Amino acid sequence: MKSIRVLFLALGLQTSLSAAAEYDEGIEYKRISPPVPVEVPAGKIEVVELFWYGCPHCFRFEPLLEAWVKKLPKDVVFRRIPAVFNPRWALHAKAFYTAELLKVLDRMHPVLFDAIHVQHRRLNTPEALRKLFAEHGVKPADFDRVFNSFAVDVKLRRAAALTRRYGIEGVPSLIVQGTYRTDGPLANGHQGMLRVADHLIDQERKRLAAR
Repeated sequence: MKSIRVLFLALGLQTSLSAAAEYDEGIEYKRISPPVPVEVPAGKIEVVELFWYGCPHCFRFEPLLEAWVKKLPKDVVFRRIPAVFNPRWALHAKAFYTAELLKVLDRMHPVLFDAIHVQHRRLNTPEALRKLFAEHGVKPADFDRVFNSFAVDVKLRRAAALTRRYGIEGVPSLIVQGTYRTDGPLANGHQGMLRVADHLIDQERKRLAAR
C-alpha cells in the first residue's frame, strides 16, 4: 500500500512539473538576443504583433488576436508593427503608418485586410491604396501628403530595423517584452501563439514583481 501511495505521489509530482514546464524556450518560443528595448512605462509588459496585410495567416489570426487583446490586463501594452522584408511589404507598411498618422487606423486596418483577402484587390501601388483610402473617407490629397511624408519614412525605417532585430522567421509573430518571440509553427497554431504569449506575460510579470 505504501509503495502504491509513493507511486501516486510521484505521478502527481510529475504531472505538476509537466504543467509548470508546459512551454519551453527553444520549442514553443525563442529568446531574442540581444533583447530589444521596450517602449512602455516601467512595470508594464509589451506585446508586439508583426504582420503583413498580404499574409493569409495574419488575416485568419486577426479575429482571434482582436478578441485576445480586448481581454488583456491593464499591465500589458499591445501594439502592432508591420513587418518589412521587401518593397511590397514596405508599401503596405506605409499604408499602415499613413492610416495611423491620419488617425483612421481603427477604420482602415480591417479594411486593408478585407480588400486583399475577401475582395481580392491588388493593393500593389500607391494609386491602388489611395483609391481604397478615398472610398473610406480619406481625401486623396491628405493621403498623398502623409504617405509621402518624412514621418512615415521614419516609421517605415524603424519597422524594417525591428523586423531584423526581432529575428522573426515569418508572420504573424508575437514578441513579448522585447525578449521572446513565438509564431504559428513554434506554438502549433494561432491559438497556441496566444497561449504561449499568456505564459510569457505571466513569466514577465513574476520577474518584474521580484525585482
